[in-house]
Amino acid sequence: MNNTIKKIWNTATTVLVALAVLLAVALAGVRLVGLQPYAVLSGSMEPAYHVGSLICVKSVDYTELEAGDAITFMLSEDAIATHRIVEVVPDEEDSTVLRFRTKGDANADTDGTLVHYKNVIGKPVFTIPLLGYVANFIQNPPGTYIAISAGAVLLLLMFLPDLFAKDESNEKKKESVTTESK
Repeated sequence: MNNTIKKIWNTATTVLVALAVLLAVALAGVRLVGLQPYAVLSGSMEPAYHVGSLICVKSVDYTELEAGDAITFMLSEDAIATHRIVEVVPDEEDSTVLRFRTKGDANADTDGTLVHYKNVIGKPVFTIPLLGYVANFIQNPPGTYIAISAGAVLLLLMFLPDLFAKDESNEKKKESVTTESK
């Protein structure tokens, strides 16, 4: 490979690797600092959290939550939502048990059921626009397979120039040995 192509190749692979690392940090690295990433899949919290955004949620002490706080909570075993607390409601039988009346910012009505404090995952800390689409795609097949394949291809592309360079140097050595023996 000539030097111009090598420089272009190295720059392109460096940019791709940097993007892959940034994506990995955004999706998995935030977990190292105690945050959970979630994709925003509905417009119920517009304009605070746009559809397709990735929100990073930090766990909190449920007793510190108050009306006006946005919380991420489990609706069921398979569904997670982020809505705003409109009222903190102590349980009728045990006042130490708290429930939260919630509402999506873009929704006209409050949610139909109260959120039990044990279902609260945490509060959103920050959001990254559009990255939720990527996270949701990668977390579900066939996106998972495509992401793994793309990572493998990226690794291959990084080492490809080195393989060609070794082949070229071996050919030059063979030519010089052949020339010297004549």
